[in-house]
Amino acid sequence: MDFTECYGDTCSAVALAAREGKGRRVQKLIQRGFAVDVKDNRGWNALHEAAAAGSAECVRLLLPAAVNCEDYVNSLTHNSETPVYFAARNGHLRAVKWLIKGGADINRTTNELSCPLFAAVDGGYKNVVELLVRNGAEVNGTYSVSGWSCLHQAVYKGHTEIVRFLVSMCSLEAVDDYGITPLFVAAQYGHHQCLEILANAGANVNCQANDLATPLLIAAQEGHVWCVEVLLAHGADPNLYCNEDCWQLPIHAAAQFSRLSALEKLIPVTKRECDRGEGKVSPVYLAVLSGQADSLRVLLKKGYSPDAQSCRQFGYSCPLDMALWCNSWNLDSECHQTREITLMLLAAGAHVSMGIYAFALQGHVPEHLPLILEHAGLPQGDRLRELANRALAELQSASFWLPLLLKAGMDPMLLLQDKMLEEAENRVLNFFLEFIHWKTLPSAMLQILSHRRTDGTWTPRKHFGMNCVGFMTLIRCFSAIHCIYHICTPHSPLFCW
Repeated sequence: MDFTECYGDTCSAVALAAREGKGRRVQKLIQRGFAVDVKDNRGWNALHEAAAAGSAECVRLLLPAAVNCEDYVNSLTHNSETPVYFAARNGHLRAVKWLIKGGADINRTTNELSCPLFAAVDGGYKNVVELLVRNGAEVNGTYSVSGWSCLHQAVYKGHTEIVRFLVSMCSLEAVDDYGITPLFVAAQYGHHQCLEILANAGANVNCQANDLATPLLIAAQEGHVWCVEVLLAHGADPNLYCNEDCWQLPIHAAAQFSRLSALEKLIPVTKRECDRGEGKVSPVYLAVLSGQADSLRVLLKKGYSPDAQSCRQFGYSCPLDMALWCNSWNLDSECHQTREITLMLLAAGAHVSMGIYAFALQGHVPEHLPLILEHAGLPQGDRLRELANRALAELQSASFWLPLLLKAGMDPMLLLQDKMLEEAENRVLNFFLEFIHWKTLPSAMLQILSHRRTDGTWTPRKHFGMNCVGFMTLIRCFSAIHCIYHICTPHSPLFCW
């Protein structure tokens, strides 16, 4: 049998009259002997119809007409809904009164784990809620799939007056299956008036859900700045860790989701340990990771470090490291934001580690190295020599980095190593040699060039022969010397120009 629909021709005559609120017709049908308990394919009888329609007169007439009034008033549909449930769900106060007078079980739950009080709360019918509570409705029961109380539901719907009525009798710390209290719900959905009522009534503003999230964290995440203000005013702790790793705070949520007003409220009250503390995570990381340039701007302006601490939780050495990596895999639509973040960090003086220089040398995102060189320049001393070695390790991308490094002021002699002469592609080698004083080349390096010209992997530019005669003469002299050496040692490889 299909119980999902109700067809008009399956409804009894009495039920149809009750649905339409026709009290006189209901009375006449009863007098003529029509049954009042005939059910349709949903399990509804005439009393269900009258209660759902809010016809108190029909309810009054139907109750004494049943063979057993107590059974009739509590008759169930196929979803275990009683007449009083329908009356309460639709806010029909007079119908509820008659049903209670007739012996209705006001705490009976439906298959969907609801009850008359929960349904009235959901609908915002305060007068029905008060009537049910006065008549013994269970105010601390758990309903709905996740185990919410009536107070949870009142807060969720933002029914302020019902919340005000229930707080004096409901458990303020009732939790659902996720460890969430009514006050947490108020913070999550931005119902600051309900939040104020609960906090004033003594609800714990520092309660934590099963995942350790706090009301302040969820309010910051959702951007409910008025809820943030209420919570802070009632003693919510902005430094209470909201995860098992003991680093996540409400300020992180505000930064991650760019809730700027909430962020402004949280910065002055959050301890700066999170910014540089060992094992912590600066909110700067969350702004960078989520591509929130506006959040980052606020944090840097308020004194948060562009360097922060090494972040093992996300696997990055510093925020700039994160920004560059994020930029390398972000979608085109996000590139502008990540470029702005990179620029912001560099402009704020972010330290550029050798690892970052090395990553930029690879040229995965061509704009990285120019940005770094423009804002941070070349490293100094031993670090500059290390950069030259790192560059030579990325020789396959030398056509990208060589012009940039030389333009930035790197001494080409730092790159004058056998590896450059042996492995650089033809055009890169020619470009590099433009910056080298040929008179300073040692014989071993001339030999490398001679070998490459012989095996065809290097073709000198024409002007090397026309304008650098001395250079070419030196090469030829070296070749002649090598030929003599070859004659003396016939098993040596012969090369000449």
